Amino acid sequence: MLKEVTVILFLGLAVWAYQATQPPPPKICGTLGGPPITAPRMKLRDGRHLSYKEHGVSKETAKAKIILVHGFASTKHDIMSMTEPVLDVVEELRLYFVSFDRPGYGESDPDPRRTPKSLALDIEELADHLGLGYKFYVMGFSMGGQVVWGCLKYIPHRLSGATLIAPVVNYWWPGFPANLSAEAYYRQIRQDHWALYVAHHAPWLTYWWNTQKWFPASAVISMKPDILSRQDLELLPLIAEKRSNRPQATLQGVFESLHRDLMIGFGKWEFDPMDLENPFPNNEGSVHLWQGDEDIMVPFSLQRYIAQRLPWINYHEVPGAGHLFTAIPQNFGQILKVPFLGRD
Repeated sequence: MLKEVTVILFLGLAVWAYQATQPPPPKICGTLGGPPITAPRMKLRDGRHLSYKEHGVSKETAKAKIILVHGFASTKHDIMSMTEPVLDVVEELRLYFVSFDRPGYGESDPDPRRTPKSLALDIEELADHLGLGYKFYVMGFSMGGQVVWGCLKYIPHRLSGATLIAPVVNYWWPGFPANLSAEAYYRQIRQDHWALYVAHHAPWLTYWWNTQKWFPASAVISMKPDILSRQDLELLPLIAEKRSNRPQATLQGVFESLHRDLMIGFGKWEFDPMDLENPFPNNEGSVHLWQGDEDIMVPFSLQRYIAQRLPWINYHEVPGAGHLFTAIPQNFGQILKVPFLGRD
């Protein structure tokens, strides 16, 4: 009898453990019980929908067409808001922008098979759908900056230029010296050591780890003040005010947005960005990487190393800046201007 009870308890525990690791299905936009569709969407060749937003001058009069890629826990509206305070620069340079909700975020359908390559191909499809021409610019912030590495790998022939703004770094990219990446990894607060370790080594536990109540989960998801620099803390109220009336990033659920971002961003990549070749060997375009030297979330030491390994990258380090320095209009205006200085 005792043996049978033990077996039943063990099986019950196993069932509970399995269920605890399984995320609920996403609430797909436009379906019964799902969020409404409020913005233009395009249908990708695999049947998914990508939601986007256009801004700036018209495509017909633009000198440059730029695809903006939003970061972690944000949407197409959030990254597009960076262009609003610098409309004089947008008009002066005649820039057209389109931003889109990355899969699982906002109003874009989730992609359970999402990879760095699939994201680059989504961007290529979006450009073709909107008739941006064969060449276009990509610009990404934070986790969106990391997406730009995939564009440089998989669609470099489609790019006029690329800008990475405080791009998230994967500590397990093989090109990093072990001592350098380890030092940067352990400079984070302890709870993020565990959250990223799980995302890399046991991705199937990512949902459970970030929803259980026994141990502290990702500090980035909870926006714990410890991960923000002094400047970031000063800018936070401004950013929160801009987001107050916008749709939430996680309308369709946290797993296919936030958690999958962690699994992909810090998972095992199929390429190492430090092995990339110069996409513009004849100086027909340029790649720029911007980083704050007081950024707590993304270590500047690893960005410096990437810039040393890839000398064709134009590296810009902003003194006293944290992770959110693009919220300062002068900073984002300069980021927009630099790729076009000296060009007709």
